[in-house]
Amino acid sequence: MSDKTHRIIEAVAASVDIPETAYDKAEARYKDLGEWFGRPEAECYGFAPHIYPQGSFRLGTVVRGEEYDLDFGCRLCKGIYKSTHTQKQLKALVGGDMEAYRQARRIESALKEKPRCWRLQYQEDGSFKFHMDGVPSIPMDDPHRQLLAEAMIKYGTADFLAQSVAKHAGSITDNSRPNYDTVSPDWRISNSEGYALWFESRMKLAMPLLEKRAFEARAAKVDDLPARKWKSPLQNCVQALKCHRDVMFADNPDGKPISVIITTLAAIAYRGEQDVGTAMQNILATMGNFVNQQRPHVPNPVNPAEDFADKWYDPKYAHLHLDQNFNWWLQQAQEDFAKIGQSRDADFIAEQVREKFASTIDARNLSDKLGLGAAAILTTPKSHTIVEAPAKPWMR
Repeated sequence: MSDKTHRIIEAVAASVDIPETAYDKAEARYKDLGEWFGRPEAECYGFAPHIYPQGSFRLGTVVRGEEYDLDFGCRLCKGIYKSTHTQKQLKALVGGDMEAYRQARRIESALKEKPRCWRLQYQEDGSFKFHMDGVPSIPMDDPHRQLLAEAMIKYGTADFLAQSVAKHAGSITDNSRPNYDTVSPDWRISNSEGYALWFESRMKLAMPLLEKRAFEARAAKVDDLPARKWKSPLQNCVQALKCHRDVMFADNPDGKPISVIITTLAAIAYRGEQDVGTAMQNILATMGNFVNQQRPHVPNPVNPAEDFADKWYDPKYAHLHLDQNFNWWLQQAQEDFAKIGQSRDADFIAEQVREKFASTIDARNLSDKLGLGAAAILTTPKSHTIVEAPAKPWMR
């Protein structure tokens, strides 16, 4: 991998990142909400509420978009059990405090109930338009956590990591389940905090680089920095891949590969490469190989029995051709990143970034920075073969 190619892909990844101020605003919202739930007057106060970020903001893999989804978990850590409360009761309890918060903060849009969460729709804050999805949950009991850890170890996760991840597992509400309003031991499992720890373990394969980042930020160690400030090659690659996906499926958003599949496969394929260009080349070359031919096609690494690709074979979504769309997207990503990496024409690279990522880079600055005069090399991956697809089949 040439240094020029690395810098080109790095520039592409940087162009789709969101400004640090956006992360700061998101963090302020989480903290404000956490303080609200922590008031003695809150309905949830006596149940030891724990508010924590999850999703792409937690992982540091957000990409530029028209609206941002700030996912957070609201776990009530004591006093509520599957044997004493229904999912509906838990959700109503959390919803009560979120509605009070909405009124106190004068958020005009009504609190909206989604199958697993409550949504707060904020007014546009300058160029930062966003909503917050809060998922109510309770801790998973110890016997089931142990079973989950054993399943991860069997799947190939290191014993220490599996035990650490399993501690964060919980049971969430879901009003689409038949037992939603009855007392039942059958709740949906979720472990977003555990997934974040797993993802961070993949980023830490580039520990020398992360330690350099921590030193530059004057942090005593890597874990003292929020994950978004690690700026690891894995995070950069996931951001660039998600943005490429968004543009490719702009006219068919329901048919696009979901972010957690791209994030998971990229993390599994990552091998600790120290630069973005090499990481991207290797991820694109191998991530398709980690899609199982049998179910589960894309197991959740922190709950291997869960299939992130379950909609691929659900008859309700057959018309979306989700499995084919993933393959077509991967093939297109391989071709597009190869084309950009091979080019020595800064204007062409800038044009491709506008077309494929709906983002901008300064062609003149890129040319001066790279001294573009010799072709960079990023060959099209060959280890994952996909059948040739018709023109834009994903736009059905």
